[in-house]
Amino acid sequence: MNESERAETALLVVDPYNDFLSEGGKLWPRAKATAEAVGLLDHMREALAAARASGIRVFFVPHHRMVAGDYSTWRFLSLSQQHARESEVFAKGSWGGEFHPDFTPHHDELIAREHWGSSGFANTDLALLLNQHGIARIALIGMRANTCIDTTARFGQELGYHVTLVRDAIAAFSPEEMQATFETNAPNYAHAILTTAEFTAAIAPPASVVS
Repeated sequence: MNESERAETALLVVDPYNDFLSEGGKLWPRAKATAEAVGLLDHMREALAAARASGIRVFFVPHHRMVAGDYSTWRFLSLSQQHARESEVFAKGSWGGEFHPDFTPHHDELIAREHWGSSGFANTDLALLLNQHGIARIALIGMRANTCIDTTARFGQELGYHVTLVRDAIAAFSPEEMQATFETNAPNYAHAILTTAEFTAAIAPPASVVS
């Protein structure tokens, strides 16, 4: 990746909540086996650190945090929204609704408006923020492969962004969900599917040449 491409690239950190990523989180028991199999947390840390070191802009793409009464008057709920209502995952003001301590924004990093469904773009300001900062290329890490990652990446491609998935910095609730994203869906919309090692190598500035 050359300097111009790095300048127009952003890392999107999707739903890095304690409920997804931390021991004691409401959804961690469902994600733990798959997350540990791919080394999710270490790879997310590596990708985020590399982006920051390389000058790649970082955007956080959070799911809506539940408050009492959410969805009570909605006509139609998806399965994930029904589950959110019943179990109160990502509850606002709760520990589970806070970002994992290793994935908290720096002062110069932007947080998009919370998404109600699976897409980080639909009904949020994410596209506005990306466009205002000259971003044409997005790379995604976080949770969950076959819902918010898949849908946000698809929507991004539809909007004209170059899309990269960092496959071992993304997890789901089962190997089958991972397969659905990385083997079936993503090849149809993603421009690149990389490992963390490949991603960090791609965004690294060239070594200085000593004359």
